[in-house]
Amino acid sequence: MSDRVPGGEDMLRRWPAGGREGAVARLMALDSRGELATEHARAVAGSLGVSLRTVWNWVAVARREGRLSARTPSRAGVTPDVRVRLAVWGGNVSAVHRELLAEAAAAGDPGSVPSLRTLQRAVRRDLSAGERAGLKGGEAARRRYDVYGKRPPTHRNACWEGDHKRIPVRVALDGAAVCPWVTWFIDVASKVIVGVAVTPHQPARDAVLAALRSGISRATPYGPYGGLPGRVRVDRGKDFLSGAVAKALGGFAVPVHDLPAYKPYRKGTVEALNSAVEQMLLVSLPGYTRRARPAQAYRPDPVEDLLSYPDFVKVLLDWVAWWNTEHHPAGVPDGMTPREAWEADPTPIEDVPEEQLAFFAMEDDGRIRKITTNGVAWRRRAYIADWMAGHVGTRVRLRYLPHFDGRIEVFTVGGPVRHLGSAYFAEAATPAQRRALSKVRESKARALKADLRAAEKLSRTRYTATTTRARPVRGVRSPGSRPRRRSAGPGRWTWQHARCRT
Repeated sequence: MSDRVPGGEDMLRRWPAGGREGAVARLMALDSRGELATEHARAVAGSLGVSLRTVWNWVAVARREGRLSARTPSRAGVTPDVRVRLAVWGGNVSAVHRELLAEAAAAGDPGSVPSLRTLQRAVRRDLSAGERAGLKGGEAARRRYDVYGKRPPTHRNACWEGDHKRIPVRVALDGAAVCPWVTWFIDVASKVIVGVAVTPHQPARDAVLAALRSGISRATPYGPYGGLPGRVRVDRGKDFLSGAVAKALGGFAVPVHDLPAYKPYRKGTVEALNSAVEQMLLVSLPGYTRRARPAQAYRPDPVEDLLSYPDFVKVLLDWVAWWNTEHHPAGVPDGMTPREAWEADPTPIEDVPEEQLAFFAMEDDGRIRKITTNGVAWRRRAYIADWMAGHVGTRVRLRYLPHFDGRIEVFTVGGPVRHLGSAYFAEAATPAQRRALSKVRESKARALKADLRAAEKLSRTRYTATTTRARPVRGVRSPGSRPRRRSAGPGRWTWQHARCRT
């Protein structure tokens, strides 16, 4: 009866090197004390899946050479130079081998290069599947072979993730076809889309601020989701990490976690949303640019067959509402919808008063300006408003929306900051805005004229009337008396003063 275990050699190949080394070390320790017996060797053979004769050979080698493990054969390996050549040739081992052969032949030593099969085995042995895929297809291909963990579950508003996505759908805007962009934020715990902003072109920080404001606000039409998040997780996009966004969120003590670039798995929730909207909505819309087509030349849909930009925005916002209220995305506990998961979470929500959000998306360049007779100068343009009448020389600071110069907000300087009002571009002012400014000027002029006329009446010296030859007596006006107007008939008004005392 053979004591060889079926498949033992295959098991040995899969057994770690430390298996033989540890077993032989134990057997040699027993041998040094004179306690080594067949039962010890048989136990090792059964454990490692080899024959008893193999175990005794290991012991003999250890006694003769002092070697506990198998001899490592000399073999060709992937050197740093070979790795660089593989990167140059896109992982093509045959091309690298031909290049090495040509260089060795030119140097007069063709025997120094291993065979193609040997080099291929070395590449498979020394490079993982992900490394080989990366040399051939780049980082995206290598990443498919990586192992990722999941972050522990959190509560609502513990973390938001935000991203831009270019919509692969052509829509009609002013007679031309454009591909809009969406900027949105999603709550990681409940999968609720809290804030959305759409732009017909590549978005900038104004779109990010608008999406954040719609996410934080819980007033109609943005609620009932929102409030202040514990943190916001984005990648290193220049728009997301602009000073305006950091300053806006810093005002509410919300940190921004800027993740390394080109690592979408670090914000997998919003990346999954980007994939879901394309697979579940965009692929069915007219003008979808990634639709499979026949082999003939590609002909884009005519502009008249495309959705208009307002219609597309409505379709997208309707899909967002469906996602929040009816869809059951993966990762939401108990198969609930995002809204049900949001409402079932007992975590308190930190709301922000709407008056504090009124100027959330606005920037301040930090400069102090003065109101002049032309209004307030900003970006070499004059901005006026009806409330500015009478405030020439006042020092103010401005706040404005990024990429929009039609209106600015004016605030006081020093002491408690007060909002004075809005100002609009003077050259683009509407007739109603110009009439309002003229009315305020005329109203202030009339009020001043009345005050000056009343002051003149009060300061004029008056005397009592006399009926005999006597010196008139100066009239004495009672303290606090003021002239008052009374009617003297249709179309006539006179001033009646208090009675004089002699």
